[in-house]
Amino acid sequence: MSGHSKWANIKNKKEKTDSQRGKVFTKIGREIAIAVKEGGSDPANNSKLRDVIAKAKASNMPNDNISRSIKKAAGGSINYESGTYEGYGPGGVAVIVEVLTDNRNRTAAEIRHLFDKYGNGMGNSGCVAWMFDKKGHIVIERSAKIDEEELMMAALDAGADDFNAQDDCFEVFTSPADFSAVREALEAAGYTFLSAEQDMIPSNTVDVNDPEMIAKIERMLDMFDDNDDVQEVFHNAILPEEEDED
Repeated sequence: MSGHSKWANIKNKKEKTDSQRGKVFTKIGREIAIAVKEGGSDPANNSKLRDVIAKAKASNMPNDNISRSIKKAAGGSINYESGTYEGYGPGGVAVIVEVLTDNRNRTAAEIRHLFDKYGNGMGNSGCVAWMFDKKGHIVIERSAKIDEEELMMAALDAGADDFNAQDDCFEVFTSPADFSAVREALEAAGYTFLSAEQDMIPSNTVDVNDPEMIAKIERMLDMFDDNDDVQEVFHNAILPEEEDED
């Protein structure tokens, strides 16, 4: 895998978004809208919608909010389209920004502006994507109730590609095609998730230790995250708080 755990990132994201729950739920609502548009409003017949619902629950989105988002999407009042932008941040860090937008021209201009202002510029499609592998990524909190070997065997038997045991969590990696099946198998086995979504996992990383550079990268990531159209931001920087503890 990437050689490091994303759990520190996930913890940081949860700490920041607990005070911005409405914004997080709005972004997940857009993902629900796309899933409903592509496969219908019945989760039983729409695996992508089931995946987004699992992500919503891992983000502590209330069931009422999820139901309202599905009904709103089924009404077809708003259409979003997905887009991906790539570029370089401070220090040559590779960055991928995934968006859902109702105005592609506006979003493209905003993302380009942020790359130019806080990074080293937006590049052409594919300029950094080759450094990443798309993987299903499921994170389960470590607890005394969970037997590591049982969880690992359940994940691998369901079709997972890899299993990593960290100090405070377990990570399950899958191919994009097998993500839904593995997630649903673990769900059926009674496991709950801290995170369950498809990520871009860097195949090579950049260690960043200079305080000034760290501050610039974090500023850039915060600005992307604050943009309403941005759904996910992936990068290959290893910041001190993300490094695995020995």
